[in-house]
Amino acid sequence: MPEVHDQSSVRVITGNEAAAIAAKLARVQVIAAYPITPQSPVVESLSAWVESGEMPAEFVTVESEHSALTVCITASTVGARVFTATSANGLAYMNEQVWWAAGARLPIVMCIANRAMAAPWNVLNDQQDSMSERDAGWIQLYCRDNQEILDTTVQAYRIAERLNVPVMVCYDGFLLSHTVMPVDVPSAEQIDAFLPPRTDPLQIVDAADPRNIGPVTIADPRADADGVVRPGYMEFRALHHGALLDALDVIPEVDAEYASAIGRSWGGLTWEYQLADADVAVIAAGSLTTQLTLAVEALRAEGVRVGVLGIRSYRPFPAAEMRARLAGKKLAVVFDKALSYGYEGPIAADLKAALFTAETPPAVFGCICGLGGRDVSPENLVDATRRAIADLDAGTRDRAPEWINLRPEGSAS
Repeated sequence: MPEVHDQSSVRVITGNEAAAIAAKLARVQVIAAYPITPQSPVVESLSAWVESGEMPAEFVTVESEHSALTVCITASTVGARVFTATSANGLAYMNEQVWWAAGARLPIVMCIANRAMAAPWNVLNDQQDSMSERDAGWIQLYCRDNQEILDTTVQAYRIAERLNVPVMVCYDGFLLSHTVMPVDVPSAEQIDAFLPPRTDPLQIVDAADPRNIGPVTIADPRADADGVVRPGYMEFRALHHGALLDALDVIPEVDAEYASAIGRSWGGLTWEYQLADADVAVIAAGSLTTQLTLAVEALRAEGVRVGVLGIRSYRPFPAAEMRARLAGKKLAVVFDKALSYGYEGPIAADLKAALFTAETPPAVFGCICGLGGRDVSPENLVDATRRAIADLDAGTRDRAPEWINLRPEGSAS
């Protein structure tokens, strides 16, 4: 974790408090709120600040998560900086508007306190909720601790407003959302200098220049009333895809700008720990990567050269950077806290695709772990990595995903 520079600004807070403080520092103008465990404290904190007058913003309480994102869509369309947060089935209930916000190219920032999807009901952590929305056109950034939640949420506004693409800031429910740890809170003046007010929105809302917003768009380009040829549906999709690809450059740029302004960098798209001389890389997103650093230390004490490759940007997927960081490795062990049913873990699948064009790609072995809050200890990760190395040494290059801590043993096969 980056060093804390100003001890006078350090507060011991939860991940949810860190997200709320970041929204306040970003000077959001409209907050849409609907409670769902474990994100509710985010909007509860913002509500208290708005009510007291400490935060000059419109706080809109709604009857559902679908309406919460609808409020953000309308407010963002007219140029406001907006914020909301949700989890699990709340995110699923938003699904229609998740696609609309992305297709309308609105720079909305939404925090996701990752939680297992129902049924059956489960309020504990995995990453199935946000990763199920990976193809909806949002940028997805994953945080490893509470400091990263605050810093990434602030960065997300600069990224979103530069690209006109919405951003999900994802962090593990309860493991981070309700766990306290020291967080260095930047001053309002520092954030104001880094994040100026939103200007020049992509959408034009002007009574003197009336126009439709989000009209039915036919397949092919056509001329508007002034004879200007406008994109068809496929062109809009290509432009949107291009903006996500541009994010592969913008996310590291914004992280570097934040480091210059505030003093902390989070690695941009990915980060590593003891990876340079490693033969084996262990890979994950979110707070599980902290556990992986402990596993690496234990394995290195045994003489096994292992390193962590942490994923910060899951969408866009940093394929080229993953190839570069894994060059020369013999094995990549991916620990997914989500499942693409009927296939394998989503990170493992994406990594295999990314490595397809590599000259000498490492073997990629996937593991499914932590679903619905199932405990994953550093010892579990050490043992799973040992088994993966043993399988590779025995000549295996392809194997089915291993389920960590599945009970009874073998019931997934």
